[in-house]
Amino acid sequence: MTETLHIIGGGMAGSEAAWQAANMGVPVIIHEMRPKVETFAHRTGDLAEMVCSNSFRSDDDEQNAVGLLHWEMRAANGLIMATADRHRLPAGGALAVDRDPFAASVTAALKKHPLVSVEHGEITQLPTDGHWIIATGPLTSEGLGSAIATETGSDALAFFDAIAPIVYHDSIDMGRAWMQSRYDKGETEEERAAYLNCPMDRDQYETFIDALLAADKTEFHEGETAKYFDGCLPIEVMAERGRETLRHGPMKPVGLTNPHQPDVKPWAVVQLRRDNALGTLYNIVGFQTKMKYGAQTDVFKTIPGLENAQFARLGGIHRNTFLNSPTLLDNRMCLRSRPHIRFAGQITGVEGYVESAAMGLLAGRLAAADMLGRPLQGPPQDTAMGALVHHITGGAEAKTFQPMNVNFGLFRPVDGLKGGRRGRKDRYKAYTDRAKAAWNEWLSQAALDETQSV
Repeated sequence: MTETLHIIGGGMAGSEAAWQAANMGVPVIIHEMRPKVETFAHRTGDLAEMVCSNSFRSDDDEQNAVGLLHWEMRAANGLIMATADRHRLPAGGALAVDRDPFAASVTAALKKHPLVSVEHGEITQLPTDGHWIIATGPLTSEGLGSAIATETGSDALAFFDAIAPIVYHDSIDMGRAWMQSRYDKGETEEERAAYLNCPMDRDQYETFIDALLAADKTEFHEGETAKYFDGCLPIEVMAERGRETLRHGPMKPVGLTNPHQPDVKPWAVVQLRRDNALGTLYNIVGFQTKMKYGAQTDVFKTIPGLENAQFARLGGIHRNTFLNSPTLLDNRMCLRSRPHIRFAGQITGVEGYVESAAMGLLAGRLAAADMLGRPLQGPPQDTAMGALVHHITGGAEAKTFQPMNVNFGLFRPVDGLKGGRRGRKDRYKAYTDRAKAAWNEWLSQAALDETQSV
């Protein structure tokens, strides 16, 4: 009888790992501490709960590396992407989802699977035997985090993650705001009007920056060094880097026309994205923050259109732990000192929902293959998943290792990009064409190995 695979953590990575392993015929137990043990960011005990943005980012699988990762996960029968597609919300070229039904659907699918069970409770020590995947994500509990740090011989690396606020739609002044995706991007009228926009003139922008810089903010414990992942910087940290930083970042006014004043170009624009299917909630795009709650409401209500805003959730900040994976993990995501333990998700040093789920997909498949006696080689480096796992398990410099989103900078150059194929668009298309062929070949070989071993 096949042994059981134990997975600690029921987030994106743990859920996807469980799905992949169970579909290969391996019994799985997901150990999820919620709701018995709560975290700063979670609200429920559901698996795959989205605690920050509700977006899986770009869905363009020909010109964007994360869109290519979407494609690879769909091709591998990924649960996270299939569920995201079913609960998709209009978001221009991005894949945004209705977060609560999404998590509920992932939870239901896993609990319905005959080879998957879920046990709620905290695990605080590293297992000494069996087959395990640790996918505890950025909010690894203090007990387990300490056990990991003791095993690895050093303190866990850490940075800080921030969460953006969510606003009730009916409290937004649509006499000042309007609906439009940047550059009217999207195939349908609904997608082309997927974002809610609040314009600012120069004086309003300067007033906002002044308020942002002066606001009360969360203080760190003495001795903590505040490192942030660049893709999730608090807005006040961006503002501290220069008064124009936000206007050239999440508040850039390009590609938008205010129908209330079509002849007036906004100096800056705050965008909000639908957060649920009903359209009753909108999150403020790129507005992760470490401001204290009272300061948030004061500062955000200086934004035109949000003067009377009511908040379903205010922003916040939390510590995010991750491994120095180039030193600690082998190329099959096993802990070198304890090969029966694999790691997956954000704790490995990837950043983002999609990247976390992708590492779960690989860890689940690799673990199941080992348990079934047909070891599986990792995916080719020319695939998005292969490039990402290569980066975190050896491609990155260990001394300066920091969390990383998937990007084409992790890909090996494509030969023959000369003459008329020098442009970025052609280069990215070449990367994705090569990756898709390599990914399909890897999936086919894995299926063949499975058939031959039966």
